[in-house]
Amino acid sequence: MSRISIVIPVLNEAQALQRNLPLLQGARALGHEVIVVDGGSSDDSVTVATALADKVLASEPGRATQMNTGALQASGGILMFLHIDTLLPSNAFDAVLSLEQGRYRWGRFDVQLSGSRAAFRVIEFMINLRSRVSGVATGDQVIFMRADEYKAVGGFPDLPLMEDVAMSKRLRARSSGLCLRDKVITSSRRWETHGALRTILLMWRLRLLYVLGIAPHIIHAAYMKKPK
Repeated sequence: MSRISIVIPVLNEAQALQRNLPLLQGARALGHEVIVVDGGSSDDSVTVATALADKVLASEPGRATQMNTGALQASGGILMFLHIDTLLPSNAFDAVLSLEQGRYRWGRFDVQLSGSRAAFRVIEFMINLRSRVSGVATGDQVIFMRADEYKAVGGFPDLPLMEDVAMSKRLRARSSGLCLRDKVITSSRRWETHGALRTILLMWRLRLLYVLGIAPHIIHAAYMKKPK
């Protein structure tokens, strides 16, 4: 059985680490590896992670940079890139290990938003449908791949935003991905904070800019101006 290396980029996420890293201790007991990559936190993220992860690495801030830093230090045959506010289903590791037997070399999960509002059920349905039709995944869907496939595509592109979309397109260019119907639960806090409709419109705007070839730093600036 391959070892899965779970790479988690964080920045000032001490509370989320304290809450969610204990849920990965069963995976560690099975021989899988948890790697936390800190992007320069000013809170207790590193202290919390040190007690609950196999490796805690320091990196320049930026999700792509942090995930690449973790991947370079990973020992597993399969890499899983997990956001700290996303919870895995109980059968996640068996599902991911199916990459060993099948024709797929990478994949992602369906996503469920943590909030209970009916609007969130519609949003998550559309996210999953879009991903299944387009073959493009986002980081909230927990992208995973064989370690040799990660190396073959050159890792995550050094982008301040949309690195997950760009990475899945690199992977898709080589082979179709495994679209698991098992659902990860990701935090709906950004939707709740900024409003569902405003967040949807912002995401559409950012994706349109990306498709039109607008420079990543301009897209990032637009994201940072998201509604307060």
